[in-house]
Amino acid sequence: MYPRHKYPRILAFLMGWLCCVMVAVAGNPVTIVIDAGHGGKDPGAIGKRGKEKDINLSVALAVGRLVEQQLQDVNVVYTRKTDVFVELNERANIANRAKADLFISIHTNAVAGKGLVHGAETYTLGMHRAADNLAVARRENEVILLENDYEQRYEGFDPRSAESYIIFELMQDVNMSQSVRLATLVQKQMKTVGRVDKGVHQAGFLVLRATSMPSCLIELGYITNATEETYLLSQAGVNQLAQGIFQAIKDYFKL
Repeated sequence: MYPRHKYPRILAFLMGWLCCVMVAVAGNPVTIVIDAGHGGKDPGAIGKRGKEKDINLSVALAVGRLVEQQLQDVNVVYTRKTDVFVELNERANIANRAKADLFISIHTNAVAGKGLVHGAETYTLGMHRAADNLAVARRENEVILLENDYEQRYEGFDPRSAESYIIFELMQDVNMSQSVRLATLVQKQMKTVGRVDKGVHQAGFLVLRATSMPSCLIELGYITNATEETYLLSQAGVNQLAQGIFQAIKDYFKL
């Protein structure tokens, strides 16, 4: 369990978070934040031919272009548009400062020793319901180890410790229903563009923890699967994935 002295800080954080939750109103201009995971000194998962950070950025920019070209009432904010390192808490801060109505974090999965695992899956904030979910969250969260003073910045959170994830029990209900709705729409579109549907899951992702709006994290596919890596690196693959995410955004806002 968390040490007793940390509860006041956690409760204060939650109260502040709840006070700034933004609700999208149909028919009004909305803002979405598109987050290309990893970047700069953090390559993310590495395949035989490519790096996760580059795949994430290609798809994020492609999604943004579709939104900018086709949805006049939707503003796009990017956490990064180039190969730079952005700290996890700053990604959430960008979304909160923009008073965004939606936060979408784009990632690429990896797994070792389990054969040719393939397919797309989407996560919302919550407790890990299975060991595989926790493993994905731990891998994505370990980027904070590259940040200076991460222990102070994340209030003692250790991405390698199962005990650290207990905080997500307190947070999982905030924006949960809309986040799950968004994630479900994303997975529906992933199937439409031909991806294997690995479902909607919950896990303790730090990048989702501090966002004050409905949010999800998409794992596009497995860079450790040679066939999937070829697809993820191809322009056709980038275009299909971007189209799927774009359509999910349209469906979410009923545009």
